[in-house]
This record gives sequence, C-alpha cells and structure tokens, in this order.
Amino acid sequence: MAQSNNLTLLKVAVVILGVVSIIYGIGYLIFPGALVTFSGGKPVEVAWLRWSGGIIIALGIGALMVFRKPEKQGILVFTMALSTLLCGLGLLWSWIMKEYSGSNMFIGVPTILILVISCLLWWGRQLAKGIL
Repeated sequence: MAQSNNLTLLKVAVVILGVVSIIYGIGYLIFPGALVTFSGGKPVEVAWLRWSGGIIIALGIGALMVFRKPEKQGILVFTMALSTLLCGLGLLWSWIMKEYSGSNMFIGVPTILILVISCLLWWGRQLAKGIL
C-alpha cells in the first residue's frame, strides 16, 4: 500500500505532463504560425517551431506510457524531469530578459506550468525511486 501511495504523485505529474505536452505539441506541429499570431509575438519562420511539435508530442506519449507502467522507467522519468526543468528555466530566462515580444500571459503561463510540473516530477521521482 505504501508503494502505491509513493506512486500517486509521480502518476499525477506524468499525466499532467502528458496532456500538456500533447496539447502544446499539436499546436506547434500543426498551427505554429497561428500560435505566434494569437500571442501577439513577432513573426517567425514556422519551421523553427514546427519541428519541436513532434518532439513535444512524443514526450507526452512517453509520459502517458509511464503512467500506465511506471516500474523500471527511472531513466525516462529522469529525462522528463530534466527536460521540463531546462525548458522552464529557458522560458524564465527569456521572460526575464524580455526576449519575448508577445503577451506576457503567453510566456508566463507556460513558464509557471512547466516549472510546477518539473517540481512534481522531481518530487514524485524521489518518492517512487524504489520501483523506478
């Protein structure tokens, strides 16, 4: 029973990451120009955004696979935790340094969301380290 409780936080974190990643990934893969226009950002070559959509979708699918069977998935959980941390820090840097030309909402929400997910993943990983 204790092992199940230790998995709960990790499972919640990977589901949130999976859903968020798939939603953002679809946006970047299929509608990158519309996302930039909608955010009020400066025009950008959509190829710079589109390629990342596929990777983000794959990360989301991997997260959902970990949700279904988290046993012995420590490397993937570490990769998800590290990627969300680096992504969040990159977004935070761009926000602080005013490198973003769009509405603050369109950088603030993803920055906070991905850093919260990262914290949940690191914490959940620590709690579930016995089965990972």
